[in-house]
Amino acid sequence: MQIPIYQIDAFTNTLFGGNPAAVMPLERWLPDEVLQAIAAENNLSETAFFVPTHEREDADFHIRWFTPTAEVPLCGHATQAAAWVVFNKYEWPHVKVRFQSKSGLLSVLRRPDDSLELDFPNLAYEPCSTPELIKAAMPEAPDNAFFVPNDTNYMVVLDSENAVGAAAPDLQSLSLLGNQGLIITAKGDQCDFVSRYFAPGVGIDEDPVTGSIHSVLTPYWAQQTGNSSFTARQLSKRGCDLHCELRGDRVAISGHAVFFMEGSVQLP
Repeated sequence: MQIPIYQIDAFTNTLFGGNPAAVMPLERWLPDEVLQAIAAENNLSETAFFVPTHEREDADFHIRWFTPTAEVPLCGHATQAAAWVVFNKYEWPHVKVRFQSKSGLLSVLRRPDDSLELDFPNLAYEPCSTPELIKAAMPEAPDNAFFVPNDTNYMVVLDSENAVGAAAPDLQSLSLLGNQGLIITAKGDQCDFVSRYFAPGVGIDEDPVTGSIHSVLTPYWAQQTGNSSFTARQLSKRGCDLHCELRGDRVAISGHAVFFMEGSVQLP
């Protein structure tokens, strides 16, 4: 069995920037253990798989995302990458593609400048005490944090962009959080806010660009500032700039994507 595979650099207009994602269109679902094994073999932060949803009128494809070690409930950059494949390799006749997912219906709009705008849920967050595991991994973390129940992440807010950029959490300690990741954020110097994301418990030491965390960062910074539209930067080595907009119970997250390579996977 040969299955096509694509690799797309998401949230960037420069090759080797942003966050690389593998994308595999399928005719039907393979066993979960095979999907997980493929994602582990790809060894990227996420591999997106999607199949047509002929039985639904409100969605075009069903999408799932796997890190090298686990399936995740929501992923932004691999959704953008999957949409790029649909628009550019499927000769898709529409300006929007709709994905059904574990986090509900998601859509991606192809804008006139060829940027791709994700329509994602507005994720709720709850104040909490900073877990001791996070304090052990990053002693400069404040005593109070936030928990994102629908995306199994914690978020801590630091004093400055410099503090976010300089943070060096102990990844072995963070891995003990299991499937829970850590978002760190602060007000930006040259943009509205900055962030970084760590999830070593699911095989992602530091994610280059994480679209899904902007589903909580956007409403958080909207509450702090009273604004609804933001420029954001994720301060990883590959880095990226995103535009985010709060639209009621939805968040729009947009940026460009760049094609890197395509091939095929040979399965027995």
